[in-house]
Amino acid sequence: MRSTFMGLEASKRGIFTQQSGLYTVGHNISNAKTEGYTRQRVNMEATRGFPTAGLQTPKTVGHIGTGVQAGSIQRIRDEFTDRQYRQETNRLGYWDTRAKEIEQIEAIMHEPSDFGLNEAFKLFWQSMQDVADKPTDLSARTVAIERAKHLADSFNYMDKQIRQVQANSAMQAKTTVDEANSILSQIANLNHQIMKIEPNGYVPNDLYDARDVLVDRLNEIIPVTTERVPSGGNANEVAEGSLTVYFKKADNTKVKLVEGKEASTLSIGDAGKDIDAQGSPKFFEKMEITGVEAATINYGDFEANKGELISLINVFGHSTNQGLIPELLTKLDTMAATFVEEFNKVHKAGFTLAMDGQPSVAGADFFTGTTAQDIQIAATLLDNPKAIAASSAEGQEGNGANAILLANMQHKAFKGTNNGTIQSFYQGVTGRLGVDGQEAVRSAKDSAVLQLSIANRRASVSSVSLDEEMTNMITFQQAYNANARMITVVDETLDKIINGMGRVGL
Repeated sequence: MRSTFMGLEASKRGIFTQQSGLYTVGHNISNAKTEGYTRQRVNMEATRGFPTAGLQTPKTVGHIGTGVQAGSIQRIRDEFTDRQYRQETNRLGYWDTRAKEIEQIEAIMHEPSDFGLNEAFKLFWQSMQDVADKPTDLSARTVAIERAKHLADSFNYMDKQIRQVQANSAMQAKTTVDEANSILSQIANLNHQIMKIEPNGYVPNDLYDARDVLVDRLNEIIPVTTERVPSGGNANEVAEGSLTVYFKKADNTKVKLVEGKEASTLSIGDAGKDIDAQGSPKFFEKMEITGVEAATINYGDFEANKGELISLINVFGHSTNQGLIPELLTKLDTMAATFVEEFNKVHKAGFTLAMDGQPSVAGADFFTGTTAQDIQIAATLLDNPKAIAASSAEGQEGNGANAILLANMQHKAFKGTNNGTIQSFYQGVTGRLGVDGQEAVRSAKDSAVLQLSIANRRASVSSVSLDEEMTNMITFQQAYNANARMITVVDETLDKIINGMGRVGL
């Protein structure tokens, strides 16, 4: 015979289960604006029917239901969308970082403008033309010397500021690696907590969310893949387990970064150290991984155009003088060296003004130095405008023929500048930088748009909808009330059986 109190138990389970639903709705609503929060759902399931199978079980017309229970509280995620989001985050991290770095360099070169190197050249050529027109005019010669100093200073300033951007990029790369190490450590710590909780049958959804936020950020820095590992024990079927994190190499092989509660440490050594000192700076050579799995990551092991770290490496330099800034500095040095060599060659073929009762003499070097960093006006010309070799013949004071040759060098092509003029070579350098900048900005915008589209798709699955939660809240509330009413009905029935039966005739 079935129990008279069976209805009470079924309704009691219903009340408890609907309470769990209401608590979960409240948790979702409270975290509607929490970054990285994933909405949660109570997985309700019917309890085992009565009677259970067995020889001694009573015979009934059918299997009688015994109510409902909350099997688990699960967060709603789409792993495929997560992978898409992280892959696009790789690309956005690369292009956004590159666009910002190029923007800094463009701000230094600021071309076209009234203050850049191109303008300094124009003013210098103009001053040499003025000397050619008035070879005996000391004021024209003085202006030419001042503009030559300004031109040399422009080279020096540009070289110094670009090297500072390079140093900042190297420092940012090391800071980025430090952040990656911190993230790896936090993921391992969350794994440890999850591995202690899950074997007891609990599902720590909020810890999963915190871990996923870290994985999202890690993918902005370097490309990683993940793999779930069950915790074992009495883990719930919806438990996600610990997360093993791998660094994904260009050849699709993987290096383990996090396993369980253990995390690896990344290091890029002394890249960028002493980058402002004379001589060759220390460029990126390799990234060392120690800890869970030891490995050496060379430049070629990084996936192209993925992550902030490789973007910074591509800017400050790698291998032997490779990278955006090293190549730019090399071009500036080539330009400065070609200009100094060719200008000095023509200047030394001319003759100076007679100085302090002494006859005119052959011209000397106008500029010194071989790079953009050390180009200077020669000490013999400082405060000595008569030393400009404007004449093409000794003793001919009014002869400005050599100054004309010097001024016309602005139109002459040189082998050292790819058979172009000095300024056309520089315009090519700035033009190439502008194209790189446009490509980076455009690619960053494209990636941002695509990432936003994927993020919206992910949010449509995982984020909290207040309208939906209000609907669920009403549903659970009404179900709770109905179960409570059912208990009242059963109570009244029991009251009739207990207090009303056996009283016939009374």
